[in-house]
Amino acid sequence: MAFEPPRRLVRALGESAPDGDGWLERLPEAVEQAVASRELAVERVQVPGGRSSLVMLVRRPDGTPAVLKLAPPRARPESERAALAQWGGLGAVQLLEPAVTEGVLVLERLHPDVSVRSLPEAKALLEAAGTLRRLWVEPPGDHVFETVAERTARQAVVMRGASASAEVVGLVDAALAAREELVAAPPEQRLLHGTFRQSKVLAGERTPWLAVGPDPVVGECAFDLARLVRDRVEDLIASPSGAATTRRRVKRLAESLDVDQERLRGWTLFRAVESGVRALRVGRPRDGELLLEFAGWL
Repeated sequence: MAFEPPRRLVRALGESAPDGDGWLERLPEAVEQAVASRELAVERVQVPGGRSSLVMLVRRPDGTPAVLKLAPPRARPESERAALAQWGGLGAVQLLEPAVTEGVLVLERLHPDVSVRSLPEAKALLEAAGTLRRLWVEPPGDHVFETVAERTARQAVVMRGASASAEVVGLVDAALAAREELVAAPPEQRLLHGTFRQSKVLAGERTPWLAVGPDPVVGECAFDLARLVRDRVEDLIASPSGAATTRRRVKRLAESLDVDQERLRGWTLFRAVESGVRALRVGRPRDGELLLEFAGWL
């Protein structure tokens, strides 16, 4: 089956693995095998799609609409599968094929072009936060998920090695100091989505909104909520009241989800600086500058 992987995916994989690992070259064959072995009928490739996986809209042999997702090992698809199995469709997309097939997921079909981001900002935040709350469950006792401390330790190493201006160095130092304090005494250990934002919440049939695309991690809830704080960062930066709006958002989200406000602020700072430094490193200066300006408000 001939197809072109979405440009967004090709660009993002080039940023995360500039030397390449051959996954994109093997992708057509992997798609052919995944479709044939399941007797799926392909409708289309989802475009622009995600930054870490190929998503295809398909139909199963009985005509049921579904999603076929293929991801490289560095996107941790087996970790995603384990998290979706643990959630069992509560707050998240349903896993339709529990059997392990390396790098391949068959998922419930949601409305791929309708995310909570399509709602007015205040309503979108409310619906997204409500969805996120349902995902915060106890992790299995024998879980193999990465922890917040482990993931952010890896990120901290890269942040320390980044060459940047004095202003950026100051933000990096503040973010790393916040992280050290936060990981010292986490208030709880929950299974987290890991990369939650408004565009990760899609309209569904069995419930209005469901989360997709987790990069699961185990840790405190404030870490998960931190990424939501900076949603629509372009609009925040463009607004003359962006800094005040951000501080109000931190307060409102912390109160609505019973999360410590200062811990949420700290994780929001760390995650914004980490993302900003990474964007600068891979050649996306506009994104990096927006994120670091946002971080300076915290």
